[in-house]
Amino acid sequence: MHDHSHAHHHDHTHSHDGAAPTHAEAGRRARALAIAIVITFLFAAVEAVGGWWAGSLALLGDAGHMVTDSGALLLSFIAARLAQRPPSASMSYGWRRAEVLAALINALFMLLVVGALVGTAIERLQTPVAVQGGAVMVIAAIGLLVNLLVLWQLHGAHSHALNMRGAVLHVIGDLLGSVAALLSGLIVWLTDWHRIDPLLTLLICSLILVSALRLLRDAGGVLMEATPAKVDLEALRGGLSDLPGIEAVHDLHVWTLAGDRLLLSAHLAIEDDAQWPELLIQAQRWLRDQHGVSHATLQPESPRYRQVLHEVGDEVLDDHCH
Repeated sequence: MHDHSHAHHHDHTHSHDGAAPTHAEAGRRARALAIAIVITFLFAAVEAVGGWWAGSLALLGDAGHMVTDSGALLLSFIAARLAQRPPSASMSYGWRRAEVLAALINALFMLLVVGALVGTAIERLQTPVAVQGGAVMVIAAIGLLVNLLVLWQLHGAHSHALNMRGAVLHVIGDLLGSVAALLSGLIVWLTDWHRIDPLLTLLICSLILVSALRLLRDAGGVLMEATPAKVDLEALRGGLSDLPGIEAVHDLHVWTLAGDRLLLSAHLAIEDDAQWPELLIQAQRWLRDQHGVSHATLQPESPRYRQVLHEVGDEVLDDHCH
């Protein structure tokens, strides 16, 4: 890790490091997503034809989910490619949040799929439709193997990035859908109880719903620049205040750029301006080692600064400091 600092009018200092994913890592994710897209879409077509022929809603529902997964993986692939673009004058952080937008769109689309499947499942519960259990089992078993293959492909390139997490959640949902369809076919084949098909469809929907809502919450939190759940803001404030030479911490903000990289800004009331270079290095190391903060913007406030600020009135700088 390399830290660089530059002061602006002696009142702001930024630290940067190499925590952002490398082009090689982003490229590896993009390649894994591309292979997963091809595998998922081809089998979704096979499963849709088989579900129509067998009259299985569970199989058709799983095929529909796999089609949406193909679109979700494609969106993730495009976002992963965009995220490789370097920062520019108009996009100072680069395109990292393209992956967060992809995750948000994927979550919303999953909710639409759940709504459509629940409506159809309720109709099937009221008016059961005959299902060919044997055919459902064969196609669902193949689907299970395909989903395991796709999951394995993505696992090698999996990271904590929200975009990849959303892609993996889609595939896990598909895998569970294949298990449900396999179980549905077996029960129909053994007992001729056709209501099991829409019942298991509702089970699949509940699993998809939980994943979609969790993804929607996390993506929305990033876009709203909420404090990440893993960050204890008060503990962080207290730890910074306890560093020698720092009297108080205020205007403390912690957020994440794309769900995997912590950024921080804070004002530090210090005892002596002359200590600032040493305090800066100490604070940077503490934030990095204790809290994993990879990008910090720290503003020192010396006794003289606070005296002048008190004389001119805090309201003069309110629009710029909060």
